[in-house]
Formats: sequence, structure tokens, C-alpha cells
Amino acid sequence: MLTENPDLYRASQRARGADESLIDQLLAADTARRETIATYERLRAEQNAFSKKVGKAKGDERAALLAEVKELAAAVKSAQAESDTAAAKCTALQRSIPNLIIDGIPAGGEDDFTVVKHVGTIRDFKAEGFEPLDHLQIAEKLDAIDMERGAKVSGSRFYFLKGIGARLEIAMMNMALDVAMDHGFIPMITPTLVRPETMQGTGFDVEHDDEIYKLERDNLYLVGTSEVALAGYHADEIMDLSDGPIRYAGWSSCYRREAGSAGKDTRGIIRVHQFNKLEMFVYASVEDAEAEHEKLLAMEEDMLGRMELAYRVIDTAAGDLGMSAARKFDCEAWVPTQGTFRELTSTSNCTTFQARRLNIREREIVDGKAGKTRSVATLNGTLATTRWIVAILENHQNPDGSVNVPKALQPYLGGLEVLK
Repeated sequence: MLTENPDLYRASQRARGADESLIDQLLAADTARRETIATYERLRAEQNAFSKKVGKAKGDERAALLAEVKELAAAVKSAQAESDTAAAKCTALQRSIPNLIIDGIPAGGEDDFTVVKHVGTIRDFKAEGFEPLDHLQIAEKLDAIDMERGAKVSGSRFYFLKGIGARLEIAMMNMALDVAMDHGFIPMITPTLVRPETMQGTGFDVEHDDEIYKLERDNLYLVGTSEVALAGYHADEIMDLSDGPIRYAGWSSCYRREAGSAGKDTRGIIRVHQFNKLEMFVYASVEDAEAEHEKLLAMEEDMLGRMELAYRVIDTAAGDLGMSAARKFDCEAWVPTQGTFRELTSTSNCTTFQARRLNIREREIVDGKAGKTRSVATLNGTLATTRWIVAILENHQNPDGSVNVPKALQPYLGGLEVLK
């Protein structure tokens, strides 16, 4: 598709604030790859023809032909090496170009998002006559989070969830799992260590991404989301989507180095190295992808509503998208002590980007008959994660430091109405 409409990809790169020249470099590399393949195949055919002549020749003629065959073999070997080099360059350039964005999303960087909507009423603590505590102050009063011992055991940005803190997260995750299952998602507990080809196929740059933890000795990577394992689950397979999309809900621990975030969100559990998450992942036919994206967003909003949180939905700008996303919606909850909205969930439509890299296809059905294969679309979205605790504690606190439990969450905490 890129070779057929390079201007579309140039415009996508421009909207992302990415390097447009990569498109021309890839086109040149693809031309070189095709030319070197043609040269190799021509020389290989000549070599095969000469081999037949040698088999029939005798005496001096055979000796002369053998000398030519030797030269030709060297030329074939050289042409093959050039072809392999050209193919490797082409592949490297392909991997460096992010997904083609969906038309209509905002261009620009992190601050150029479009607000889709606001939902709920921001609580006015001043009118209630008290100053809200931040989530860590509340959690320490509840003996729910222990940052000090987390740092003692593992270093900065690690923590212990303790007592009601641990129960709160498990309750929230179980509730999210029930929501997912009500929508036809298959629950999965996924590996948190994956091979480099799985990580790269999902859209992460294993060579240059400083966010990723790598186990050098084993050549394995710790995932920052179960999306990675779920994307690799059907790698090199032809899927049957004739009954509609296949949906998974992956529960896993996640790991991020938070490189480059020195001084940012150092207090509490907003930006940490390890957290738990329930991630939705969908395999769909291309025609169903945008409708599935809307469904994932609706499920995230439903969860926020059940947690009784004021939030906004933003359409993320192109320059703030990850490598694999063609479009991404973020749901951001209000955090009172920061006086701003903070991302709790996001959902991305990755179109066919991941499936092409991981060789995940479906077979087209034409007039009731199986036709050729084509890439599927993949989508992902977060339904619950450790960071939700921040918004729950801060928005539902009382003057005495206790916290009201959202009504929908109470059954998952044995009917508990107040944390104190």
C-alpha cells in the first residue's frame, strides 16, 4: 500500500511530526531490493544452464566451462549477498515507520489532543469545607500502600499494596474481568516475558526503546502490557473470524523502566515500574475495526461510571501515538490534588500494523467460498489498572481520611461501604 500511495504515508508522518524522508528512503530501498533479487535470479538461471552444459561437455570444452561456472558461482554468491543486504535494509526501514494514522485525528504532539467529551461533575471540596489529601496521604492513613519498604526492597518507584490496598486492587480487577466477560471476552493470564520477535512484532523498538526491561542472558523482554503476549498469541496463524471478532482479556503484571521521567510523578503510585492491568485485546476483520474501537471505549467509560469518577475522553494527537496505533482515545479521570485530568485508560486501533508484522491473517470468503488470505486488524484497551486507585482514593475521600467505596465495587469487597 505504501508503494501505491506514498503521499498518504508522507502526510501521516507529517501529522505525527515524524521524518517524512523515511518514506522516500523506503521506496528507494524497495526498488534496490527488487533489482538485486532480479539480478540474483538471472545469474542463478545462468548458473543452472551452465551446469547442464558442463554435464554434457568433454575434454577442453568441459575445462573451459568449469572455469566459467566457477566465476558465475562467485557472481551468484555476491548477488545473493547484495540481495540479502538490500532486503535487510528494506525491513529495517519498514520497522522504523509507524502505522498509518486514521484520517481525521488531530495532528501535532502531546498537547494537541481534541477533547471528545466531559462526563460527570468535578467534586468541589472547598464547598464541602475541607482540603483533600493526596492519594498517598490517604493510603498511608489506611495502611494501604507502603512506598518506603517498596524502595527498601526494590528501589525507587516500587511499592507494596497492603491490606485494604491489596483488596481494593483485586476487587477492581475482578470487577473489570466480570465486565469483560459480560461482553464476550475470554479471560487470559498471560506470560510477562516474551521473545524479541513478539515484542518487535507488536510495535516496540527492542533496540532503542528505553522503557523496556530486557533480560540479556535469556534474550527475553518484560512486557509493559499484556497486549504484547496477546498480539503474539496468534502469530503465524490463519484465524477464523467468520463468527465475528475474537476478544481476549489479559490479566498480568506489567513493567516499565520510566526512562526519562526523572522528577515526574515521583510521589505515590502514578508512575511506577511495576503494576497490574486488565487489558482487552481484539482480533477483527478490517471492516469491523472502527466499530470495535467504539465498543472498547464504551466499556472503559462504563467502568469509569461504575467507579463514580468525573472524566474526559480525548482523541490523542498523531504525534503522541505509539508506533502501532492508528488512532487512540484516552479516558482521563479528575485528580483533585493535582487539579487536572490524568489518564486512567486508553484504547487503540492498530489496524493491520501488528498483524502484518506478526503474520496473522484470515481467509476471505467470496461467494461462500474460501479465497485468499489477508491481514486482520488488532485493537487494545485498558479496563483496569493499579493507577485507578489514585482516582478512587482522592475523589471519594471524607474529611476524617476515610474513603467511600463506589456502590458497584462494594460487592467485590464483601459489602464494605467505607475504607477506614
